[in-house]
This record gives sequence, structure tokens and C-alpha cells, in this order.
Amino acid sequence: MAPSAVSGLAVNVLDASSLLSAFGAIGIAVVLFAETGLLIGFFLPGDSLLFTAGLLCVSSSSGVHLTLWQVLLAAVAGALIGAQVGYVLGRRGGRALLARYRNKRLHEGVQRAEELLARYGHAKAVVLARFVPIVRTVLNPLAGVLEMPVRTFTLWQTLGGAVWAIGLVMAGYGLGSSVPNVDTYLLPIVALVVLVSLTPIALEVLKARRRKPNTVPRHAGHREES
Repeated sequence: MAPSAVSGLAVNVLDASSLLSAFGAIGIAVVLFAETGLLIGFFLPGDSLLFTAGLLCVSSSSGVHLTLWQVLLAAVAGALIGAQVGYVLGRRGGRALLARYRNKRLHEGVQRAEELLARYGHAKAVVLARFVPIVRTVLNPLAGVLEMPVRTFTLWQTLGGAVWAIGLVMAGYGLGSSVPNVDTYLLPIVALVVLVSLTPIALEVLKARRRKPNTVPRHAGHREES
């Protein structure tokens, strides 16, 4: 087996740079398809992968250089096809599909996705979910479970997916084009992107904790007098 093949097998799926070094643009399509279409892909680094891919269209960190049009094509294809497959799976599998997975973070994502749908309605929820890790994984099958109209889902997931995928790639590309020797700052920049992408989850957790009612009974500590 060739050394390049061995290094490809040793890829770290949680590290955007490692994924891109091993698989290039095709890896972007596969990862985004899994993250947005298959519940098992909820842990994959979609945001940092897209941003890093944009950077690597300008720089050549670790000898990796990507072509912008290929990255954009792979990103949009993976994001849109994955979401549509997730919707179809949810529509056919129903609630049993979501219940099959025991991961706590995944079920917290389902709860946040349901809250998003209840608060913003179908169109806004499908678009906004793209920018929230884990939620963008579970909302697509959840939309199918809830039998959201196919046309409505397809329209808004296409819009949201294109804006998300192209926007993050171009943000990375723009930064790489404007900052000299951006390779030097690649790791801190990717870490910042990950932190920013996790901010919506942290805010939702804080809001949920604040909304929790006081669980201490009103008359705890003493009995009512007869």
C-alpha cells in the first residue's frame, strides 16, 4: 500500500485540516452529507471544515492547496443532498428513527430543533438550523417526522444550505486573501471558528436553564394544617 494511502487511512475525522489533507474537496461533500443527512454524523466539524477549506484555497498549509470552485461545488452538493436525504429518512422512519439513538447530545439537539420550529415556523427554523451544530443534523429528519411539506422544506433547506456553505467557504477565502502568511495563524483561526459555532448552543443551554421552573415545592418543609 502506498504511503499516501496509509496517511489517508490515519485521518482524524474531528480535525478539519486532517480531513482536507487526506481527501480534499471530495471529503467536504462526504462530511457535509453525513453531518446533515445521517444522525451518526452529528459530531463532524462542518463549520470549521468549510472555513478551513476556504483558507486552503489561498494558502498551502501542510502542502495542501484546494481549488475554490471545487470546494464550493462539493460544499453545496454535500449540504443540500444530505439535508434532503435526512428529510426522506425522517419521513419514512418516523419517531422510531430518532428514538433509536441514545446519545444525550443528539436528543438535546432534537429538543432544540423542536423549539426552533415552534418559535420561528418552518421556513426560518430550517434556515437558522444550518448555523447551529447538532441542530442542523437533527432538524432535517425531524422535519420529515413532522411531515413538513416537501416543497417548503426543499425550498428553505436549499436557501439555508447554500448561504451556510458558500458563506463560510468565502469567509475563509476572504480572510486568507487579506492576511499575509495566514498559514501561521491557521490553528488559532480554526479554534475561533469552532468556538463561535458553539456559541448558539451555549446560549440555548443558558436560556433553557433560566426557563426551568423552581422545582422546590411551594409548601416544602411543612405540612398543611387540617
